[in-house]
Amino acid sequence: MVKAALALERKVAIQAVLQASKVCQSVFKNLVSGETITKNDKSPVTVADFSAQAVVNTYLRQHFPTDPIVGEEDSKDLRGETGKALREKVHELTNGVFSSSEQLTEDKLLEAIDRGNYAGGATGRHWALDPIDGTKGFLRGGQYAVCLALIVNGEVQLGVMGCPNLPVDAKQPDGPRGSLFIAVKGEGAFQRSFTDSNETPIKFSDIKSTQEATFCESVESGHSSHSDSAKIAELLGITREPVRMDSQAKYCSISRGDGDIYLRLPVSETYVEKIWDHASGSLLVTEAGGAVSDVNGNKLDFSVGRTLLKNKGVIASKATIHSEVLKAVHEVLSKK
Repeated sequence: MVKAALALERKVAIQAVLQASKVCQSVFKNLVSGETITKNDKSPVTVADFSAQAVVNTYLRQHFPTDPIVGEEDSKDLRGETGKALREKVHELTNGVFSSSEQLTEDKLLEAIDRGNYAGGATGRHWALDPIDGTKGFLRGGQYAVCLALIVNGEVQLGVMGCPNLPVDAKQPDGPRGSLFIAVKGEGAFQRSFTDSNETPIKFSDIKSTQEATFCESVESGHSSHSDSAKIAELLGITREPVRMDSQAKYCSISRGDGDIYLRLPVSETYVEKIWDHASGSLLVTEAGGAVSDVNGNKLDFSVGRTLLKNKGVIASKATIHSEVLKAVHEVLSKK
């Protein structure tokens, strides 16, 4: 049952993420899968990033005009003569998912993108948006996600994630794709397809020990140390091959039981995680029966701005095995 206080926020977030996911699919179809770009051209993901942020921010402003937004992008690369070609492409594709009454002018498009410039903080409410999480996954036709979260007084209260390439049923990898994940604090976790509004409750798989577990980790070793993960798996008695995918789709995957443990281990002393990379996913995990902490066992702190400045790395797993996973992580990282 949806809380009355967040019913509108939930509805609007679903609509915004669905439409932003559709614009990403349109960009891929028109600019990636065609032969209009060179192999190393990254401009399609730039178009998709800007378009998705404009779509989400437009919906949020329509319904919650006073809510600030922490977004990944700003419009500086789209302005002036140097940004003209990119701006026109973003403008065209963004308006492609809006009705005739919702069409944006170029000025309104730039204004919508720049609503994501909020600094974050510990008081009041704000939204955190990652318009495309998993840019390399997007370009290779793999996993990526549109991620939106509502944070109130430093606590994530609502998370919605759209995964355009994630199979609706993991047991049917060649079946329908396009999965939407929804969580409101205290109300459980849910999944639906892009084409059917019926929602299904999801939860972690019913494993009894870490020996039955499967890791879900980043495709890119630059995001999390694969060698450290292998050592941790050995300590936990895990023998199954890890499932590797890009983006916060990993949070979605473990929350519905496709995997059991997601590790994002520090790859440098200076790197700090961004709040939009973990806000919606961390809530989904906890609402599905999981636990999330940093590598030191601390709760993720979304109250200190645009980054998780007080945290190092991320561990997400089924709640009943979290302490055991954390112990193994400590053992491996302490030897480095």
